[in-house]
Amino acid sequence: MLAGFLPLSASAWNFTGHRLSACIAWEQLPPASREKVGMLLRAHPDYAHWTRKAKGDAIDRTAFIEASTWADRIRHDPRFHAADEPATRLLPGFPDMESHGDWHYVNRPLPDQVRATDDDEARGQLARRLVTLTRTLTAHGASATAFNAKVYALPWLIHLVADAHQPLHVVNAEAAWLAPLDDPKRLNPSAPRRRIVSLHALWDDLPGASNLSGNKLDSACRALAARYPKPAPSSPAQWIEESWQIAGQDGFPADYARQQRVGKPFYERAHELANQRIVSAGHRLAGVLRRLP
Repeated sequence: MLAGFLPLSASAWNFTGHRLSACIAWEQLPPASREKVGMLLRAHPDYAHWTRKAKGDAIDRTAFIEASTWADRIRHDPRFHAADEPATRLLPGFPDMESHGDWHYVNRPLPDQVRATDDDEARGQLARRLVTLTRTLTAHGASATAFNAKVYALPWLIHLVADAHQPLHVVNAEAAWLAPLDDPKRLNPSAPRRRIVSLHALWDDLPGASNLSGNKLDSACRALAARYPKPAPSSPAQWIEESWQIAGQDGFPADYARQQRVGKPFYERAHELANQRIVSAGHRLAGVLRRLP
């Protein structure tokens, strides 16, 4: 494997992509839902970190948007450990300290790939976790155990709904990690400066520079929400099916494995699809959160 690549369980959209989806979701929530979400966020052990730059009365909104990146950040947080690493000390407010890298993706063979085994999709828990996290958050029950489970589930769901809408996160796309791109910054000047960039990383960075925040993030959020329509109601399985279809039809340039180069028409199409998926993720996340009891 080439140096500098992340494993297949790496993040989907960059921080900006996740923040945009969360921002769009927040704007769709009625006041009652925002209060329920805020109550859960305020009980999370990392709430103070998410709100350290918050101003005025937008503190819960800030926490919600920043919580969207939490599931990626803990992969590099020394408090947490990967599945194949020694366990770290259990801290108050967490059910476990594993970073759960395999929650972010699901490996479905592309249409032209041969399924190696009947349990290929078991290599990645995204589909299952979307169901269980939604069930946890929308369950009725006033016990302390149920409340704590919701507190832990919320930032995960905020993040994973967006992950499910990144097309290359629902396919067995090892080639997209192993083949580097030739000079990708000519297409996306705001992309991070990396010595090696894969096609998967190009998709991750389609939302723009990863550090977008504040007024610029809000402006981008409003522009996207105004440009793309609200998607039809659907289930997590359908979100993943949509992403899988997009990956098969538009995820890879023609002769990508041989040419290892992305042209402007492909990039522009991918950028348009990424924007659509980010908006759809925001609306669908809001749909789930409006069901909080």
